[in-house]
Amino acid sequence: MEPQVETLFLQLLQTDKERMYRICRSYAQDPIEAQDLFQETVLQVWKSWPTFRGEAQVRTWVYRITLNVCLQARHKSQKQQKRTRSLDSIQFANLPEAPPEPEKEAQLQALHACIQKLNDADRSLVLLYLEDLPYKDIAAVTGLTENHVAVKMKRIREKLFTCLSPAPC
Repeated sequence: MEPQVETLFLQLLQTDKERMYRICRSYAQDPIEAQDLFQETVLQVWKSWPTFRGEAQVRTWVYRITLNVCLQARHKSQKQQKRTRSLDSIQFANLPEAPPEPEKEAQLQALHACIQKLNDADRSLVLLYLEDLPYKDIAAVTGLTENHVAVKMKRIREKLFTCLSPAPC
């Protein structure tokens, strides 16, 4: 690739890598898998860069690739799990992350657990929403209409609120 194209790619990666990684992390079972998904996403963006037509924003295009890589990996993993048994006894060292405040950590874990319970389509919408994408961009990434995104997000928020609310005694 031309040096100018490489520079543009590296700039894009620098500005969006954290968002891409957060999406990868939400589909991964552990930090190592998240890193693998992230690396695969970067590779796919790099390989697809020459075919980018500019019909959408670059960020929207990158989110679409990120979600597709994560969803394909999940489907592949589910097929593999049917054929093999997981080795839960193997413990991998967690990679260090900046620890959030203890009270926020509990809230984040609860939210993450609730998001994990959503189906893939709903999870994708929530992740894009949490990245502060407007409904218009979410619609472009997912192929839904903007109105459909709004309706689905209302329903998803209700599901998450129910999941996060303590059960009455």
